[in-house]
Amino acid sequence: MTLNYTFLLALALILLFTKLFGLITAKVHLPQVVGALVAGVLLGPSCLGILQESDFLVKTAEIGVIMLMFIAGIDTDINELKNTGLAACLIAIMGVFVPILFCGGIYLLFFAETLKFASLMKAAFIGVVFSATSVSITVETLNEMGKLKTKVGTTLLSAAIIDDIIGIVVLSVLTGVGDTSVKPGIVILKILLFFVFAVVVGFIVYNIFKRISVNHANTRRLAVWALAFCFLMAFCAEHFFGVADITGAYFAGVILCNLTDTRQFVAKKVTVASYVLFSPVFFAGIGLKTNIAGITPKIVIFAVLLILGAVASKIIGCGVAAKICKMDWSDSLKIGVGMVARGEVALMVAQKGITAGYISEKLLPAIVLCVVFVALSTPVMLKFCYKNKAKSE
Repeated sequence: MTLNYTFLLALALILLFTKLFGLITAKVHLPQVVGALVAGVLLGPSCLGILQESDFLVKTAEIGVIMLMFIAGIDTDINELKNTGLAACLIAIMGVFVPILFCGGIYLLFFAETLKFASLMKAAFIGVVFSATSVSITVETLNEMGKLKTKVGTTLLSAAIIDDIIGIVVLSVLTGVGDTSVKPGIVILKILLFFVFAVVVGFIVYNIFKRISVNHANTRRLAVWALAFCFLMAFCAEHFFGVADITGAYFAGVILCNLTDTRQFVAKKVTVASYVLFSPVFFAGIGLKTNIAGITPKIVIFAVLLILGAVASKIIGCGVAAKICKMDWSDSLKIGVGMVARGEVALMVAQKGITAGYISEKLLPAIVLCVVFVALSTPVMLKFCYKNKAKSE
């Protein structure tokens, strides 16, 4: 059997183009993710047609998703979650379910002729795509303004983390319920069993890593074992419990996030591996799927309404929740605006929806456009909120 080496050319082009366009977007103060998406669109069937999706690229991209979610989990600050408590929880809950209603409702308005189970599932997947907040964009903006350590900043950070956790749990439920061959009761039972499994395994693995880190806190072997644990949790989640693999990867990170002496070292090593190879393939893969040639006037209108729904749902849902928690109107608005940004997690969920058959690839351009727009507009809106308050004082 002769090995086809074109995958090497595909990798080289993806790495070169994603880095090049990432640097360009960074120069104009845009997220590098935007550059990677543009690179994928340019290389794909929509523009130059140099690259096509292949089994190798799909599996490499899946590894990229798993590693990104593991890094997100290991970066979770449990102490921060405890400090902000009830307010962050309520903001996060509203920040998940209001976008599901708004964005899912927009999908039903455009594409569902009847309210059948399949249509509701597709609408729910669209809603879940826009339920997760991209905390990195908001954190970078608040840090730039010197507002990260304020009450608003810490509440936003915690709410965004909890928001991701709830969104991932909802995704897992939808993924399981979407399998019509399995009864809903069995699905819920398997999801509950997964969390029991995660707690038991987490307790054991955490203590093992805690002991190992006494003598090997900053050695590469610890990072290798941590990544192996991530892949095992991802496999077990998907294979044994019918839960999304990214859920297993995320909770693998959360299990290790309390290793104060080693978490930063492990996160750094895994981030390097992800950044160098797997993440660029994932983001470029989203671009490859984004067929701009198939955009119709209906898709454009849907994208515009989706943007409005994505922005309004976070401002209203999270802002109202903050007000219920006795924050003033100004801080409540900042909380709502700060939760608007979407990014990597939204694209990961969209990818899962496409794989599961609940999101059509025809809708991907609208989703990508919405994610990019809200990611770019959030820093502008957040800075305006702070400047506006400074003028009023």
